[in-house]
Parts: sequence; structure tokens; C-alpha cells
Amino acid sequence: MKNRTVERLLYAEEIDMGGMPVRQAFPTQNVEQIDPFLLLHHAHIRFPEGVVPGRSGVDPHPHRGFSPVTFVYKGGVHHRDSRGNDSVVYAGGTQWTKAGMGLIHSERPPHDIEALGGEQEFIQLWVNLPKANKMDQPAYFPLHAQNTPLLEAENGGVRIQVVAGEFNGIKGPIRTPSPVLALRLELKAGTSYSFPLPESYNAFLYLLDGRLRVEGFGMVEGLQLVLFKQDGEGCTLTALEDTRALLMAGEPLKEPVVSHGPYVMNTQTEIMQAMRDYQMGKMGILIE
Repeated sequence: MKNRTVERLLYAEEIDMGGMPVRQAFPTQNVEQIDPFLLLHHAHIRFPEGVVPGRSGVDPHPHRGFSPVTFVYKGGVHHRDSRGNDSVVYAGGTQWTKAGMGLIHSERPPHDIEALGGEQEFIQLWVNLPKANKMDQPAYFPLHAQNTPLLEAENGGVRIQVVAGEFNGIKGPIRTPSPVLALRLELKAGTSYSFPLPESYNAFLYLLDGRLRVEGFGMVEGLQLVLFKQDGEGCTLTALEDTRALLMAGEPLKEPVVSHGPYVMNTQTEIMQAMRDYQMGKMGILIE
């Protein structure tokens, strides 16, 4: 297998998002998007004793034109939306929301967050929708850890959860309008694994923690994102420490992107329409 070369290494800088500290790997000044992926936030929150879950986390807010995806690593995330969906996904699970024509949702810690240690860690990734699907009916897909296909290799030293797409003959449960491969990785120190990737896909690897070596490039540490070039059949990783990582690949849409806050469309006119539709209540109402 010919390994892809690395185009760029991006460090996830800490930013303030409405009072919540999160790390943003992209967009940056240098990389606006990794088509079809628009944004990656990594949050690690420790709640104080006596926290009120229903008043913590992210308040109700709208989305249109893309899929906000939450990979839960510690604690849990309680999702509610204006389409009547109401569920908690705990560590090891994923929430895949297809905003489509628009919905309002909130993302809060679960009622039992204190019993879980008062800690919440997740990645939120925005996955663009093709122009043909931006005004689809919204949909919400909660995928729990126990329902996520797991591939173990190297005597258990490599654990791969297949969330979306097909990997090594295993199909992820999440179906996406455009081709996307989503893999949650855990590698024990000293283990190596080669990950084949479709050559036409854009791909990146984000390290939540740990340290590994990317074949043909060198060492990468936690909180860094590796952006691969489209010049090979995959990537080979060797863990230098126990490492948790997210490997994402997707067929680029190659369509215009116009975004404003929580809306991602193809034209400025469509953004203005989204703002009007939200103000007129066309994305529904969420009363918690």
C-alpha cells in the first residue's frame, strides 16, 4: 500500500464558544475546510459539584444545510430537538444529526453526569451536505457504543469503531448522502496498523491524546490534526503512547460553500432565507 503524504499539521487552539472552552482544529486562517468536512471542535469539560444538567451545555440553537456530528468520549450528551427527538448517548457512542432544511437542538450533559464523574469529552464535526440534500427533512441518528461495529487487531492493541462507510468489510450503521468514512481509533503503545483509504477521498486524522508516528512523515502528538494529501492508498500509524484518534475521509463535494453561524448553504441568498425561516419559526420550536 502506498501511504499518503502529509499536506499540513494543524494544532487545535483553544477558543471561547459562548463561555465554553473548546479546541478548534479547523477552520483556520490556512485551512477553511477539508471538503466535505467544515469544522472540528474538541471539548473536554469538568462540571462542578451540584451542576444542573438542564442549564449546562449548549442551549437550543438552529442548523441548516449540513450534519453536526458528535463523537462522545467521556460522560454523555443529551440531545433534544424541534422534531421531537430526545436521547442520551454515552461514551463510545455517536450522535449524527442531519439538519437538512432546518431544526433547533440543544446538547447538554445527561442527568447522571455527576455519577459518571462530572466529566464530559466529545468531538463535534460538521459534515457538509450536497446541494441536492440541503433542504431534506431533518433526521437524528443516535448510535450507541454497543451498536457500533468494532474491529480489533494486534491482539487487541488496535480498536477500530466503524461509524459510517465501509472498512475491512464492515459497514458502519450511519448512512450518509455523500460517501463518508468515519473511524474511531484506539491504539496501544507499540502497535502499528495500516488504514486503506479510497484514493478520491479527502482525509484527516485528529489525535485526542497520546503520540504516534505517521509513516513517511514522523511524530504527531495529541491535539494535532494531520491533513493528508490525495496521493496514496491509505496511511500507516504506529502508536508511541496509548492514543485515541478520529480518522475521517470523504468524497469531496466540490460545491460552493457560503456559511453564516449555524447555516451552511451554497449562496448568500440561501443564507438570508435560512435566517428568515428561523425567525418565522419554520425550523420548529424547542421548549425544554
